[in-house]
Amino acid sequence: MAKLNQIIAVEKGVKSRSFQDLTEAHHAVQKQALLSGISRTYQAKDEEGEQLPPESTKVQTRAEDVLRQIGTTLTRLFDVTATKDSTNCVAKADVKVDDRVLLSDVPVTYLLFLEKQLTDLHTFVKKLPVLDAAESWVFSESADCWSTEPVRTIRTKKVPRNHVKAEATEKHPAQVEVYYEDIAVGYWTTVKFSGALPAKRVSTLLERVEKLQQAVKFAREEANNAEAVDQRVGDRVFGYLFA
Repeated sequence: MAKLNQIIAVEKGVKSRSFQDLTEAHHAVQKQALLSGISRTYQAKDEEGEQLPPESTKVQTRAEDVLRQIGTTLTRLFDVTATKDSTNCVAKADVKVDDRVLLSDVPVTYLLFLEKQLTDLHTFVKKLPVLDAAESWVFSESADCWSTEPVRTIRTKKVPRNHVKAEATEKHPAQVEVYYEDIAVGYWTTVKFSGALPAKRVSTLLERVEKLQQAVKFAREEANNAEAVDQRVGDRVFGYLFA
C-alpha cells in the first residue's frame, strides 16, 4: 500500500507528463495534413496515351487513437490526484511542543497552512523593535510603556564678560576684550519612553515560533506517512467522456 508522501512525490511528474501529452495531442489534431489521406490512379484515355503512376498518402494521425492515448495519460493524473485529495481528508497528526499536545488531529492540509503562516510570523517577530541596550529601562505603569530613570542635566547660558587688557589713558581708550562665560541658569530632568520590547522578550518569542515550526513539520511528516486511500476514478470519467 502506498503512503501519502509517495503519492505527493509522483504527483508533480504525472502532472507534467499529462500536460505535455495533452499539448502534443492538441497540436497533432490541428494538423489537417496528418489527418488526411488519399489514393488515386491514372488511366489514359487510350493505349497510346501517357501512363502515370498511382499516387497515395496515408493517414498519419487518427483522432480516435489520440483520444485513447490522452484518456490513458489523464486517467493516471485523475487517479493520483483523487488518491492524494482523498487521503488528505483522513491524514491527521498531533502537533506536540515539549511533549505537550498543542493541537490534536490536525489535517495535513491545515498543517501546510500553519507552516506558511509561521514562516511569515518568524519574519515579523525577528524584526520587532528592541529597547536600546545603552539605556536602563523599567516598565512605567502610568505611561504604560518602558521608561528610563530621570536624568538631571544643567542648562547653561553664555553671558558676555569684559576683560580689560589695558586701562584707559589720556591718549588711548581702554582696551577691552569681550568673552563669554557659561553660567548655570536651570536644570533639565529627562525621562525617555519607549514602546519597543526587551531583547529577552523578542528572543523568547522567536524561540517559541521556531519550536512550533519544528513541531508542525514533524506533524506534517507523520500525517504524510498515512496509508493512501487508493482511488480509481479515471476509467469511469474517460469511459463516459470518450465512449
